[in-house]
Amino acid sequence: MKDIKWIFVLYSILAASAIMGIGVAIGERSIIGVLVCIVLLIVIMGIGFKKKKQMREQGKL
Repeated sequence: MKDIKWIFVLYSILAASAIMGIGVAIGERSIIGVLVCIVLLIVIMGIGFKKKKQMREQGKL
């Protein structure tokens, strides 16, 4: 349990929520909702990859 990087767990939960939001928005036939969730997904994934690179460079991974 001590090797778990909780920040990445949070990012993955947020990304999964954005993917679920895309599904809900499709079900509601909301193009705006789909676009917002796609943008959120891209932003969350980008932040996660940036953080991973930063931690790797610092030797924390």
